[in-house]
Amino acid sequence: MDFVIKKSKSSNRTIRMPDEMIERLGFLASQKGISFNQLVVQCCEFALQHLKEDE
Repeated sequence: MDFVIKKSKSSNRTIRMPDEMIERLGFLASQKGISFNQLVVQCCEFALQHLKEDE
């Protein structure tokens, strides 16, 4: 079996969030030992997976 290094594709995007949300996310990320960015990505993935479709 060959070792294959995979690079995920990502892009930079500037977003604006309320200061309180940034503080809460930053605190939670530090508590869990992950980066702020990793937490935001996981939150967005969860929200998209659980998004209710219009009927």
